[in-house]
Amino acid sequence: MVSTPSAGHSGGVGGASSANVSSRASPAVGNANPPAHNSSSTTNGAKAKTQVNSNGYHPANPQMPLSSLRSAPMDLTSVERRGQPFSSREPPKRENRLFDIPEAPTYNPTEDEWKDPLEYVRSISAEAQHYGLCKIIPPKSWSPDFAIDTEKFHFRTRKQELNSVEGKTRMTISYLDALSKFHKQHGSNLNRLPYVDKKPLDLYRLKKAVESRGGFEKVCKTKKWAEIGRDLGYSGKIMSSLSTSLKNSYDRWLTPYENYLRQAKPSVFQQLEHEYGGPLTPSPAPSPVKRSAVNTPSSLRAESPARHASDALQQSLNTLKLEADRELTMTDAPPVTSQPTSGGFTAINSGGFTPVNGGFTSVNRPSSDPKKGFTPPPKHHGSPHLSAKNTPDFRPSGLGPATSLKRQLSSDSLDSAKRESVTDKDDSEGGSRRSKRLKKENVPTVAGSHMSVFRPSAPRIPAAREESSDISEKCVVCGKGDEAGFIALCETCDHAYHGTCLDPPLKSKPDAEWNCHRCLVGDGQFGFEEGGLYSLKQFQEKAADFKQGYFENRMPFDPVLNCARPVTEDDVEREFWRLVTSTEETVEVEYGADIHCTTHGSGFPTAERNPTDPYSVDPWNLTNLPLHPDSLFRHIKTDISGMTVPWVYVGMIFSTFCWHNEDHFAYSVNYQHFGATKTWYGIPGEDTEKFENAMREAVPELFETQPDLLFQLVTLLTPEQLKKAGVRVYALDQRAGQLVITFPQAYHAGFNHGFNFNEAVNFAPFDWEPHGLAGVERLQQFRRQPCFSHDELLWTAAEGTSSGLTIQTAKWLAPALQRIHKRETEQRDEFTAKHQENGHQPCALISESDERCSLQFEIADSDVPEEEYQCAYCKCYAYLSRFKCLQSGKILCLQHAGSHACCDAPEPERFAGDQHKLYYRKTNEELDETYRRVADKANVPEAWEDKYEKLLDEGSRPALKSLRNLLSEGERVPYDLPSLPTLREFVDRCNEWVEDATNYTVRKQQNRRKNDKVWQSGLRKSVGNSSQEQRERELRRVDNIYRLIDDAERIGFDCPEIQQLQERATAIKSFQTNAEKFLERGYGQESIEELIEEGRSYNVDIPELDKLCEILEQTKWNTKAKERRGLILNLQEVKDLLEEGQRLELPLYNDNMRHFGDKYQAGLQWEAKAKELINAELVHYPQLEALSNQVQVNNLPVTQDTLAAVDQILHKQREAHRHIIDVTERSKNPDYKKRPKYAEVVDITKKIEDLNSKPTGTLDLQGQQRRHEDWMRKGKKLFGKTNAPLHILKSHMDYVLERNLSCFDIRNDAPRLPAEPASRAASEEREAKAERSWEKPDKPVEVFCICRRIEAGMMIECELCHEWYHGKCLKIARGKVKEDDKYTCPICDWRVKIPRDAARPKLEDLVAWQEEIPGLPFQPEEEEVLKNIIDNAQDFRNHIAPFCHSVLGTASEADTQRFYLRKIEGAEILLSFETNFFRQELHKWSPVAPEPPPILDVSKSTRKPRPTKLQKMLTQYGVDDPDDLPENMKSKANSLKRKAQNAEAAAAAAAAAAAAAATSGASALVPPNATSPSGSLTYFSRNSQPPTPALNSASHAHPPQRSDSASSSRPGSSLRPDSMDMNNSAGLHPDFFLSAGSNGPGPRLSAPDASLPLDERLKDDTLNLNLHTDAGKARALEIMRETETGRKRAEEIFGPDVWSKSQGGAFGGRANIGHGHQEDDKDVDKMFLDLTNADDDDEAKKERQRERERVTADSFEAERNAMDMEDSD
Repeated sequence: MVSTPSAGHSGGVGGASSANVSSRASPAVGNANPPAHNSSSTTNGAKAKTQVNSNGYHPANPQMPLSSLRSAPMDLTSVERRGQPFSSREPPKRENRLFDIPEAPTYNPTEDEWKDPLEYVRSISAEAQHYGLCKIIPPKSWSPDFAIDTEKFHFRTRKQELNSVEGKTRMTISYLDALSKFHKQHGSNLNRLPYVDKKPLDLYRLKKAVESRGGFEKVCKTKKWAEIGRDLGYSGKIMSSLSTSLKNSYDRWLTPYENYLRQAKPSVFQQLEHEYGGPLTPSPAPSPVKRSAVNTPSSLRAESPARHASDALQQSLNTLKLEADRELTMTDAPPVTSQPTSGGFTAINSGGFTPVNGGFTSVNRPSSDPKKGFTPPPKHHGSPHLSAKNTPDFRPSGLGPATSLKRQLSSDSLDSAKRESVTDKDDSEGGSRRSKRLKKENVPTVAGSHMSVFRPSAPRIPAAREESSDISEKCVVCGKGDEAGFIALCETCDHAYHGTCLDPPLKSKPDAEWNCHRCLVGDGQFGFEEGGLYSLKQFQEKAADFKQGYFENRMPFDPVLNCARPVTEDDVEREFWRLVTSTEETVEVEYGADIHCTTHGSGFPTAERNPTDPYSVDPWNLTNLPLHPDSLFRHIKTDISGMTVPWVYVGMIFSTFCWHNEDHFAYSVNYQHFGATKTWYGIPGEDTEKFENAMREAVPELFETQPDLLFQLVTLLTPEQLKKAGVRVYALDQRAGQLVITFPQAYHAGFNHGFNFNEAVNFAPFDWEPHGLAGVERLQQFRRQPCFSHDELLWTAAEGTSSGLTIQTAKWLAPALQRIHKRETEQRDEFTAKHQENGHQPCALISESDERCSLQFEIADSDVPEEEYQCAYCKCYAYLSRFKCLQSGKILCLQHAGSHACCDAPEPERFAGDQHKLYYRKTNEELDETYRRVADKANVPEAWEDKYEKLLDEGSRPALKSLRNLLSEGERVPYDLPSLPTLREFVDRCNEWVEDATNYTVRKQQNRRKNDKVWQSGLRKSVGNSSQEQRERELRRVDNIYRLIDDAERIGFDCPEIQQLQERATAIKSFQTNAEKFLERGYGQESIEELIEEGRSYNVDIPELDKLCEILEQTKWNTKAKERRGLILNLQEVKDLLEEGQRLELPLYNDNMRHFGDKYQAGLQWEAKAKELINAELVHYPQLEALSNQVQVNNLPVTQDTLAAVDQILHKQREAHRHIIDVTERSKNPDYKKRPKYAEVVDITKKIEDLNSKPTGTLDLQGQQRRHEDWMRKGKKLFGKTNAPLHILKSHMDYVLERNLSCFDIRNDAPRLPAEPASRAASEEREAKAERSWEKPDKPVEVFCICRRIEAGMMIECELCHEWYHGKCLKIARGKVKEDDKYTCPICDWRVKIPRDAARPKLEDLVAWQEEIPGLPFQPEEEEVLKNIIDNAQDFRNHIAPFCHSVLGTASEADTQRFYLRKIEGAEILLSFETNFFRQELHKWSPVAPEPPPILDVSKSTRKPRPTKLQKMLTQYGVDDPDDLPENMKSKANSLKRKAQNAEAAAAAAAAAAAAAATSGASALVPPNATSPSGSLTYFSRNSQPPTPALNSASHAHPPQRSDSASSSRPGSSLRPDSMDMNNSAGLHPDFFLSAGSNGPGPRLSAPDASLPLDERLKDDTLNLNLHTDAGKARALEIMRETETGRKRAEEIFGPDVWSKSQGGAFGGRANIGHGHQEDDKDVDKMFLDLTNADDDDEAKKERQRERERVTADSFEAERNAMDMEDSD
């Protein structure tokens, strides 16, 4: 990129009405107050000087790195950025753009095109380069993050006065300023512009108009003054004195100054040439300079001559302006006393003509009528670095003569060592384009400096001065003091001159203000003043304030929006160009330009700072793009800031970059990270010369002293003027996230629409090199320092390519090396010739001689600092050869070696070489070798083309081998060869011919098949495809050989295969002759085979070969058929043999064909019969046996699968029959232990089911199986598993045994007191128990509940017996138990039902069922389990037999009886006697229920019955009636319905029989050891069972006991693990516990021994019953009423109405009890159902689901007993 000038001088430019960027203070470092200015002095002498910088002063900048500064971060969401949700879309191209400028192209690359930046730029260059620039909008997916830390980022700005950058405007203002100084110095102050026709006369335009017409004298002679007046705008009514007024004004004001210029200009130009060290055309001036060691014109902002001139113009056109109008002083700046002006216009009325509007006044005179200019409202924002003195807006309102204007000197002036020192310390960049070269040792450390300290550019040669002397005391020409004469001090530049040193000389010392010739003539120097130091947030606020304030009152009212119309891009563009071209209004903005990324960081992520960010290595990242593999800048050894290292730019509205093209004419790319639009203007490279000519014509005065003006980036010219000059100008608008590419030599300029942040860098594709060379030559022409050595870049590319020199590189490098090789050789020869002309000794440059040459010569290939090979005159880099003066140390290039005065020696001596040394980096031989190597590489494609042409010219039939080698060589050349596709096509055609010919030339069959890819493989894959076969036959025709021979002649090439094919054609003709002889005469089989083998080797279809093959195949078939007559063949083999004979066209009468044909037909008949028998429903085994034997006897050809199927069926039948006989015989064994197992019979039955026909004995076996299964079904019914499959019986019995082993355990589970579960014990007790159990591990574990298992899950404590029960065993859901509920167990209260999943068979029924086992035909699997169940139960019955005698029982045994009853109830078989006994005994000793328990004869399941098949079917189809089922299901439904009805009838019959047995007598239970039903104890009838009382809250719980309850209430809960409150106000149910003597209602404890029979009890003397008395009768009835037998006996004795007569007695009380608790009974039953059925735990549900899943249809089909028709799955 090109450095934008930031010089601390503006060349004296200003305006009367100046718009400041903002009143916001910049965060510049430093807080020193400016010193007071000295009063103006009218004497010309030494004055006290105050160093002034662009902001007014030079405060000492603290050595504070920028990285140490911190400011508030900027909110990136407040600016327009790429990829943000609120980012605006790309608007359409602007129509009717200002000046009618056409748009430059915009490109939208795709994702694939975006991958390679240089390739994409190359693809669009053909079109875009004709516009000079273009815009690229990246794909949406490309959106890099902004990588700069906005808290740390600080930068220094440059101030830009907009009307100073436009060339014509600047020239006008500068000329008027110099004109004003001249007249003031000569005593006639030009304090106002003269008026003509009531309008101010523009003297500069008048000057130009007169010059364009040949000068003053010619205009007077030709009388052109009226014409000039019309050109100046006086086109209205012309006064008669117009010509006279114009002539007089010119003669009075311009003629003296123009005459002075003709005298003073030569001396000023001579002084400039002396300072620059060369002629001014072209000028080497290093402009613009960043900062000067002396005060510059821009240092005095308020006294700027440009401002004076602009003020004068403005005052002439309008009224007087306030100084504050054009220069807004910061509110925090100290007040400055205004001083009289020292230059420019003053308020002196000097006569001549009278101003209409009051004339000129001092620019410092206050005025109350500001007309133009912009002053935004002051806004103050705190900043840690706020200072009024270093802000870009601080301008002193007036300065005395002590701060008068000073002439700008270059920063690299060598006038004195002091000046050099100051320059180096301050800023030695000097505006040089070389400033882009980075130096590691020169990294800026001063706050506010974003420029590295660089080497000074072109040195000047003023007279030497002593370092200690003051600049104002010595003459700048001779360097002497006042001893040589009086010294005049320039009021503008403060330079001192002897009167005699001036040209023209000054005769006497001036008494008033005096300006030197240089200041009056002007040196054309101009640059931008340094601005303030900002962070991004501060500058954003400043830019926003300025833009808002500027347009606040300028936009028209929009009635639609009801506010001012929004500012558009077109508004900004028009206002920008208006301000640029205005001579009446000065607006100043700031621009953060050329900010080095090396010190401030790039906006892109970098690999050093962001190694994980993928965009850090993205090729479009501007930090990577210059070093792209295809960019020539990668050969530059050092980083160049702005070219290989990006620069960033922070802009605000109206900030601008002036017309320029890139250094070295490089490509540039500019990316906008965020912010407002940036408008670009571009000029194609083809119009560069037109553009430069237009600029020179527009402002020739600027080019007169600054021929290199276009290098300085300080001048604009409107596109309108350029278009008038024939220059093509294009425009585009860049927005956030977009890139702009500029092309070589293309001039471009632009401005910003607001706050934005851009980043730019250069890059150089291959096509750049010619432009780069032209750029270097142009820099050398203007004696400007280049950024790098072009020769070094080329030589580095030629020698230092790490991956090898490619042809692409050599293509562009070879012409470039040729040019510099030619130039270098010519310059060396020219210098050598001049050296030999002036030297007399042998020259060391051309020969090695022992005699010494005066010129020292050295070949030095080592790298040296750039300062040591830069030409002191033209500033180019003498990389390959350099000439050094050993006296002055100057370095010169060969072009200026000797001819430039590097020392005091004359030119001949300089050429002779005395005290001079010549350095060669490369010898001539090395130059030649390097160039030859690169040229050879570049010439590889041409060399190949030459070989190609030579090969074709050698003959009409080139060798195929040579063609192939040439093709292979060309394909290895990584370059596009024009002839390569043609050669490849020809070689491919030859290769195809060779491949076709090879199929006919290969002699061996295996090789032929290997190479024959088309014929053989195609034939195998396309069997049956007629078209393919036809094509194969065409390819194998013998005529193809002759065709290929003709094709080879026509193609025109040579190869060995042609000769081989011709030999093959001759051999085939010989074979055909021999074959015809054989067919006529006939020979043996061996001769045929040999001849056929020879014919096949030719790999073509020969008619004679086919005939020979047919004869041979027929012979071989007959031989094979004879050999197979005696072999056993299958049906397929016989079929293949016959088909082969048919294919060989053997006649049907052939003996072998007839024999095997008969065999084949017999085999087919056998196959059909066998398959018929196999597929029949009932297989006829004798016929199958006969068929199997027939195959063996008759040697029939049959299918092996069919024969195997027949044999398999026969084998299965025989095996099944053998098993049936074996099992049947074993089932008749008298010892049932030796009979077969039932599982074995089931396996045999399953195998029989797979057979189509049942073997003999199957029905008998199935009958025996059904008889065994009847026994199993009987067992299922005993256990209540009638509807379950048979296999459930064994698993259920295993469960019963497991349960009984726990419940009937008499060894480990002995009667004990109620125990607490382990988790209920106190913590100390648990610890103690744990310790004891650790020491005594054999201690038995406490078991609980009816299941007699250890504690598990939720436990419930019985309130009466205090035993703990599992909630799972009682089917009590946890959610239905409340904390205050009391629970009574089913042992204490017989009314509480025990949930049971299955029925419990009586032990007697199991014994009877066991006794049936010896009569079974098979051994049941359940035998052992059944025996264990019975033995276990019998042992337990025997154990508790002593406790089952009521005579011996007492109330103290109630706990023991309760313990054993609990174990019996938990068992899965029913001990009916013991159960009833213990229940009656417990009711006797501890009655809870009002009635005694009924006699329990059976124990059935409480689970809901399984659904039948019919019910399942109805549910499946969603109907209630079987008649509503689908038709295909009705038959099955009717069958199931009949089965269910039969089952119900059988069940009803069984129930009737049981009822009849029950009514035949009293229901008495006889102990198991009793022999008759008349035992010693008779229980009450089942009909006497009372209803069960309901419990509180519908649960098995009691209210808490009262304090006087008979039962003790222990602390703790009856439920665990949750504790319950035992202190409730309610008590136990009043009817649960009543003593025998209680008077209330409820059950009574009978006094007589309940174990005695009824007759014995009635005869008991202790009762003293007297049946004749009412009391005795009542007592007897009370006893007799307890049993059914007793009731009948009472009716026999006392009559049938005995019970009705006793309603009011004690019996009535019992009846009342039953009636009183009827409703409670229903509630208890409902609660029981809810607990047992509705709240089954998950385990039970899952178990039932698994049971249902195990049931299959096969298990039901096996149960074929009509008695169990209701069985379902």
